[in-house]
Amino acid sequence: MIRNIFTALLLLAFSINVSAQGYKYKFKVDGVSDTVIYLAKYYGKKQYYEDTAKVDSKGNFVFEGKEMLPGGIYLMVMPDKASYFEFLVSGDEKEFEISNKLGNFLETSEVKGSPENEAFYEYQRFISDKGMTAEKVNNKKKAEEEAENTKEVEKLQAELNAINEEVKSFKKEFMAKYPNKLITKIILASDDPVIPEDLKPIGEESMDQAKLRFYKSEYLKNMDFADDRLLRSPIFHRKLDYYMTKLVVQIPDSIIKEADQLVARTEGNKETFKYVVHYITNSYEKSKIMGMDAIFVHMAEKYYMTGKAHWMDSTKTAKVAERAIAMKPLLMGNIAPNIILPDTSGETGEWINLHKLPAKFTILYFWDSGCGHCKKATPKLREWYNTLDKSRGIEVFAVGTELENGAWKKFIQEKQLNWLNVSDTPEINKNAANYISRTTLASLNFRNTYDIYSTPVVYVLDHNKEIIAKKLGVEQIGDFLDRYEKEAAKMAAEQNQ
Repeated sequence: MIRNIFTALLLLAFSINVSAQGYKYKFKVDGVSDTVIYLAKYYGKKQYYEDTAKVDSKGNFVFEGKEMLPGGIYLMVMPDKASYFEFLVSGDEKEFEISNKLGNFLETSEVKGSPENEAFYEYQRFISDKGMTAEKVNNKKKAEEEAENTKEVEKLQAELNAINEEVKSFKKEFMAKYPNKLITKIILASDDPVIPEDLKPIGEESMDQAKLRFYKSEYLKNMDFADDRLLRSPIFHRKLDYYMTKLVVQIPDSIIKEADQLVARTEGNKETFKYVVHYITNSYEKSKIMGMDAIFVHMAEKYYMTGKAHWMDSTKTAKVAERAIAMKPLLMGNIAPNIILPDTSGETGEWINLHKLPAKFTILYFWDSGCGHCKKATPKLREWYNTLDKSRGIEVFAVGTELENGAWKKFIQEKQLNWLNVSDTPEINKNAANYISRTTLASLNFRNTYDIYSTPVVYVLDHNKEIIAKKLGVEQIGDFLDRYEKEAAKMAAEQNQ
């Protein structure tokens, strides 16, 4: 069930703040003896081993430490590593005892010295019982639906509705009974919003839009971002991830706005601050969706490069800063850095200026004739380019990335790549100072300027040389430009009305 163990890196990245108080938790599991048992915990979306204990011949074992365990939901994992039971650590209870029986943990659990766990098991038993009852009724309902027995289906649905109302009533009374318990915080955080029947659209929005607006506004309302105990439950990451990926409009500006608002809600808790900042930064640094690198750059500039990422040492912070600085000029909407390089005639030939290229659209294509992917992609790009209606004003500005370019020239000739081909040369690389008057330092360092660490790389530029697309496969370029031109024409027509 649980396979991951904290590595030194994870311990560094997700170190925890604990009080100086010790703890001693005693357990007894009938049916387990003379073996080793495992203490595990939730953290974010995963589960990690925390400790082990020796079980005596009567099923007794103890977990203790000089520092208090941080609050959250913990798992007692049996020797088979498949069966387990959960219990709560509130962060306040220094000692308690829990006993139960293997194979029937929940129903047989007895608690001493822990009001938190007494409430936890009270809640779990009720929900488990009603869940099993609802499952039986639902199975009957499915059978009656197959038999097309409408009256019986309606009767069984009424039973399910009654069970649901009973659960809602219980949860309301339970939370009123235990307002300050950790389990109550977990219940509040885990509940999904219920859309009111009298919800009305605002302005010109549709009912579906109104429902989405309400659901989104309420989804994280009861999540306490300043309580890091929720990190050690299955709830925090699941809801954070769903909110950011399903409820937030997936465009950089919207995501950045929501990210900052969520980070602000962690104020006063270093652990949740760390988790939310790391989750968002890491998610969008790795994103393969076009334009999402803007979120990584924003997070790096606002939280890492300002020294707020307290868990990072100077070396790691410098690496994040280096990536953000390299990526920022290449974000969507920016003017592409200029490239002025010679054509296939080399340093004595014509030096072509990207920014002075008179094209409605420019495909900026970085490639290497020895690259396996390039050998497949480049002929596809040539095939598409040769079918273009030249009146569309689309040009390819292809930059060879090889330091030695004999093979590059041969490939261009053999494959008849009749677009603009430029590259530096061994002579230019060796004696760059002799050519700086004809070009720019950024052009001569184009591999760093454009963060080229693999090939092929595609950018699509408009007539102003603004980046309008990136991270495209060559087979996607045509469809993108078709959609882009149609959308531009539609917007122009609407403005003229």
